[in-house]
Amino acid sequence: MLVSLTASSFSEVEPKLGSARVVFQTEYGDIEFGFYPNVAPITVDHIFKLVRLGCYNTNHFFRVDKGFVAQVADVIGGRLAPMNEDQRKEAEKNVIGEFSQVKHVRGILSMGRYEDPNSAQSSFSILLGDAPHLDGQYAIFGKVTKGDETLKKLEQLPTHREGIFVMPTKRITILSSYYYDTEMESCELDRAILKRRLGASAVEVERQVGPNMPACCEGASLEHRDMVLSLEKGRDRLLGFQRKGALLDLVRCD
Repeated sequence: MLVSLTASSFSEVEPKLGSARVVFQTEYGDIEFGFYPNVAPITVDHIFKLVRLGCYNTNHFFRVDKGFVAQVADVIGGRLAPMNEDQRKEAEKNVIGEFSQVKHVRGILSMGRYEDPNSAQSSFSILLGDAPHLDGQYAIFGKVTKGDETLKKLEQLPTHREGIFVMPTKRITILSSYYYDTEMESCELDRAILKRRLGASAVEVERQVGPNMPACCEGASLEHRDMVLSLEKGRDRLLGFQRKGALLDLVRCD
C-alpha cells in the first residue's frame, strides 16, 4: 500500500523521484524508498552503490526518536556481518554536502554527518515528523514510498536515552535489502525483485548464520545470541522467497 506522506512543508514543487526503489527488510516489516537524483546526484549514486554492494544487510537503526527521526547506523560500525574490500572502500568515502531547498518532513531521507558539511558517509535518517531546523543543513536525497506502517511500529518500541540520542532498547536489524526499477513491466518486475532479494542477501546471510551457530551454546554473550537470531530470521525469510521464486520461474513474461 502506498504511503500518504505529509507534503505541507515540501518545497513549492516536490522533487521528482527516480525510477529506482530500495527495500529494507526488518522483523517489523519492510521500508521502501526512492531517490531524488536531480536534488542530490552524488549522494544518490553513493547510497545506491552501497545498497547494490549489500552494505546495509545486517546493519541497524541505532536511533529511533518518535516524531523526529529513525537513523540508520554507519555501515562500517553498524553491520553484524564483516565487510569485504569493495564494501569497505565505498563505505569509507565522504560525500559532499548537497544541501537543497527541499524540506525535512515525515518520510524524507536525510544524510547524517559530523560538523564538517562534507563528512557524510553511509548513515542517514528517515524523518518521522517535520523538522524545519534541519532544512538546508543536511543533504536530502529521497523519501519513503511504502512502509509508513513499519515506521509507526518502530516508533512504538521501547527506547532509552544516551546523551542526545534516543535509542531502541532492542536492536532493530536490517535483515536484508534489495532494489528494483519501477519502469520495468510488472511480470519482469516481480521476477527481478525476487532475483535481487536472493542475489543481494541470501549468500551473505546464509554465510553468516553458519559460522555463528555455535554462539548459541552456553556461555555466549547476549549480543552474540541476538546477532545469530537476527541472521536466522533473515535466512528464513529468504528461504520463503526462494520458494516463491521457484513458482515464478514457471511463468513466462510474453
